[in-house]
Amino acid sequence: MTHPLLDLAPLSAAHFASIEDRVARLLGTEQDVVIMQGEALLPLEGAIRSTAGPGTVALNVITGPYGQTFGNWLRDCGAEVIDLAVPFHTAVTAEQIREAFTERPDIDFVSLVHAEAATGNTNPVAEIGEVVRTHGALFHLDAVASIGAEPVLPDAWGVDLCVIGAQKAMGGPAGVSAVSVSARAWARMTSNPGAPRHSYLSLLDWKARWVDAGRKTLLHAPAQLEMLALEACVERIESEGLDTVMRRHAAAAAATRAGAPALGGGLEPYVHNPSEAAPVATTLRTPPGVIASELVARALAANPTLPLAAGGGALSKEMIRVNHYGVDATADAVQGSLAALGAVLTEQGVQVDLEGARAAVDGAWL
Repeated sequence: MTHPLLDLAPLSAAHFASIEDRVARLLGTEQDVVIMQGEALLPLEGAIRSTAGPGTVALNVITGPYGQTFGNWLRDCGAEVIDLAVPFHTAVTAEQIREAFTERPDIDFVSLVHAEAATGNTNPVAEIGEVVRTHGALFHLDAVASIGAEPVLPDAWGVDLCVIGAQKAMGGPAGVSAVSVSARAWARMTSNPGAPRHSYLSLLDWKARWVDAGRKTLLHAPAQLEMLALEACVERIESEGLDTVMRRHAAAAAATRAGAPALGGGLEPYVHNPSEAAPVATTLRTPPGVIASELVARALAANPTLPLAAGGGALSKEMIRVNHYGVDATADAVQGSLAALGAVLTEQGVQVDLEGARAAVDGAWL
């Protein structure tokens, strides 16, 4: 017997290249786009190890847990790392980046996460990119959570290494990811003696054996199902329209931020300023005495399909994430999440206003 997901014809190099071209159009980029065969941590780490090493002075912006990870990789490469950390309920500013360059004009690498789904904030990449470009540093951007939820424009923003994944706002698979690479980034890799070669982390292998060779022969057997799923999710975005997809995510964020306070019970947006809140997911702070992880667990026990999660690590006590991305960027998903949280709070003797929350969500939906 067979199955629709089995016994498929091999994915050709031409088909693989056509999917890369569609991803490039999604990013609006003329840079080389390489689709790598793994979750987005693969190109994120590969890009850092390919372009950083002894002698690199890296400004690593920390607005959530991924920024901390990037700093660790940079140090492991031998780079001097300057961490710029801001509270997780806010975003970094272009002025803070400018001040960092004033203090250390020798900074030649900047690493930033665009949107932190884990903490619910988003950073002003266009303004930051202008500062980075003025100082001539290489700009490494994690846009995994932001792509599909808000504009991602590597060429216009001067981003040299822009990494995306399909598993959040794009509504696609987690098993493949992509990186757009500028000519400056390729040059930095070529001159870096520590850049991975003959390695799964190697971007230079993709350049030499794939990009420069005319994209005729793949380096290894592709992850066929994931590549086809990536193609399908890009097709879906093309059909709906990227602007429409982004409006859905913005509407879901606005509705969640309006509905949670209206629900009552002490829930409030974790990110204070709406302009610093990511459209991909909204984080909520629980009131004193309410453990976020326990609240989420009870809500999911009643309905495990809800896009709810507790914050990671120490944040599990005080943070709830409403992951309204992809197919869950809908009013129904927001309404269902708040209703489930309200039901659990009611069971705990907390007074909430379910109708008020429902009206607030409807009123805020853009």
